[in-house]
Amino acid sequence: MKPEDRPPGAGSAATRYRFDGIVVDVAAYTVLRDGQAVALEPKAFAVLVALLRRPGELLGRDELLDQVWGHRHVTPGVLTRAIAQLRAALGDDPQQPRYILTRHALGYCFIGVLEPEAAPAAAEYVETGAEPEPAAPAAPAVVADAGAQDEAPAPSAPPSSPGPIQDPVVIVAAPDRGAVPSADAPRLPDRSRPGWIWGLFVALLFGAVAWFWRSQDRPTAVHEASIAVLPFTTLSDDRDDRYFAEGLSVELLNALSGVHGLTVAAWRPPEAIDRSQDVRGLGQLLGVATVLDASVRRDGQRLRISARLSDTRSGYTLWSRNYDGDADTIFDTQTDIANAVVDALLDVLPEERESLQRRLAPTRDAAAFGAYLVGLKQLVNPRGEDARGQAEAQFRKALEADAGFALAQAKLCRMETWNFESNHNPDAFESARLACLRAMNMDGSLGEVKLALGDLARAQGEAEKALKYYDALLEDPALRWQALIGRAQVHVDQGREDEAMHDFRQALLASPGNAQVHADLGYQQYRLGRYPQAIASYRTAVSLRPDDAWYWSIYGGLLLSAGDDNAAEAALRRSLALEPNEPALSNLGTLRFQKGDYAGAAELYRRASELNPGDFFYVGFIADALDADPATAAQARGLYAQAAALAQRYVDARADDAKALAVLGWYRAQLGEREAALRLGRQARALGHEPGEVAIYNALSLAVLGLHEDAARALQDARKAGIPESRIATQPVFRRTGLVAPRDPAAHPPAAPPAAAGPPRGEPP
Repeated sequence: MKPEDRPPGAGSAATRYRFDGIVVDVAAYTVLRDGQAVALEPKAFAVLVALLRRPGELLGRDELLDQVWGHRHVTPGVLTRAIAQLRAALGDDPQQPRYILTRHALGYCFIGVLEPEAAPAAAEYVETGAEPEPAAPAAPAVVADAGAQDEAPAPSAPPSSPGPIQDPVVIVAAPDRGAVPSADAPRLPDRSRPGWIWGLFVALLFGAVAWFWRSQDRPTAVHEASIAVLPFTTLSDDRDDRYFAEGLSVELLNALSGVHGLTVAAWRPPEAIDRSQDVRGLGQLLGVATVLDASVRRDGQRLRISARLSDTRSGYTLWSRNYDGDADTIFDTQTDIANAVVDALLDVLPEERESLQRRLAPTRDAAAFGAYLVGLKQLVNPRGEDARGQAEAQFRKALEADAGFALAQAKLCRMETWNFESNHNPDAFESARLACLRAMNMDGSLGEVKLALGDLARAQGEAEKALKYYDALLEDPALRWQALIGRAQVHVDQGREDEAMHDFRQALLASPGNAQVHADLGYQQYRLGRYPQAIASYRTAVSLRPDDAWYWSIYGGLLLSAGDDNAAEAALRRSLALEPNEPALSNLGTLRFQKGDYAGAAELYRRASELNPGDFFYVGFIADALDADPATAAQARGLYAQAAALAQRYVDARADDAKALAVLGWYRAQLGEREAALRLGRQARALGHEPGEVAIYNALSLAVLGLHEDAARALQDARKAGIPESRIATQPVFRRTGLVAPRDPAAHPPAAPPAAAGPPRGEPP
């Protein structure tokens, strides 16, 4: 029997484990947690059993990979993902673990307290009438309901008292194909019942479990015409070859997404794909009927591609083909692969095929297309320092090879618009305008160009113009979800929260399992002051894309805003471990600030500013840290003046950014410009965006200007908007002016950032 056929050690040790209301039954492949149900993937269940077999012992990563996957020729990310799923299922906090302890770079250890085994009660297996639902294909996560803003619970520590008793449901770990219970597992003991009753009960139990497993594979569980495009692989060690292969898979996915009637799973990076699973397992994970995979090899001007389309229910190959030709054949090869997919899954009209072919041939220059694919990969799945800068360089390289490459120009337009909005870079605004104008002149009918023009119009505050561009894309399956996100952002800018949440719900339906939709939803929830919902949305985003440094950085920033400094620090350090980035450095500086280490905070803020020197926030943060320390306060004025100059340029181009206006008012107040500070505060408040952030910055300005009663009212507004008391209490300005009680040096430092906590970041498309 192969190692993956059953949990490691099955049949050689205890087959049932209990701890804290959790029951793990190895023989039945079930997990019960206070009667609440989620589905565990087979590999995650096997990892759990391996840890339970040796409680208190450190199991190395390689050892677990050997035991569960049978070999080490899989990426370590599959184990990380399995551990994350286990923690979600068991309710284990990775920052304060009760069950699974991580020894970084070494392995994992089960640290829970196992209870002595007792004969199981029949009630443990009794369902309450509702059939267990199959697990969702996405990674385990908390999903914030875009339509239930006020009902979502705050993501805080579990209450000291247990929650309400809920109906018990069986948690089932779906088995690998061919997995069987251990033959030498002990029987259920006779508890003064006739043996035939227990036998009947066990038969019914296993029949129900078997039915549940089979129900996971029913064709009705997924759309018949559905596909996941896996990241294409290459045997080459060359980085550009790997990026080319991944970019090619993204481009094919985007093109297939434009075919009406075809459901295409959201793209996932290689780290999120367990290649050791068979096709059936991948289909169950991704919720699709078919999977497209390919290997790519570039050898000089020769291009070899081996592609395969597989049925995830039968495991059979529906179509496969090898391609070998010059680099220029890439366009015909792409079209042939796409047509093969469409032929296998749909009956489409000739014009649909023509549209598909146009999507797959945005240029006829192979060198331009190759550079574009490398840039696309770095944009969708950034790796290394300045990944987005590298993506921009590749798009410009593509345009050097083909000056009329509208798709590459549209990517530059959107990147510059994002740079302006997210990095508060006023110079990027003019660059974005020129880039978008060039894209429109190249091909204004191209959907990606319309999307880019919509983004630019939205950034300029031209709501109606932006909506016109976005509305034109609602019937395009490939771009619909992005157009809906653009519309939602416009609605938030205009104070139409209900319309915004409606569009986000539609975007989630249009692209289920897409981490970016959840991330964009979370950012808009943050702007609306819905901090718990924003945190829940980003928790989902990082569960879907645990490899994305920026998602972790934003998630950590949101946790900081909510006052959860321990979880925030863990998220921020994970972000920096993936990729150096300025928001994570800045928010770690905020943690130093709240503990009174103003010099340490200033140093981290400086490092953040070095990575993004044009963002006024980071310059202002340095000034805040210097101002908080009497020994360095005299140095702060010059930096406040520098930050104010940068902020003024930004708000001149983006006058509807409420937080930026309030921050500029704070700088003006620190510079003694009373009337300007008051005017900016009123403007920020009138916009209604980010009410908590605006209120606390206005309170700072009013306190510095000596308007203490007005500052106290602003602080009340901040509290009502969700700003935690601990964050207010750590502000030296409020302590100096008597608006909060002086800090007790003996007390544990409160878990909150200063008012100048770094804002969450949007992500480029």
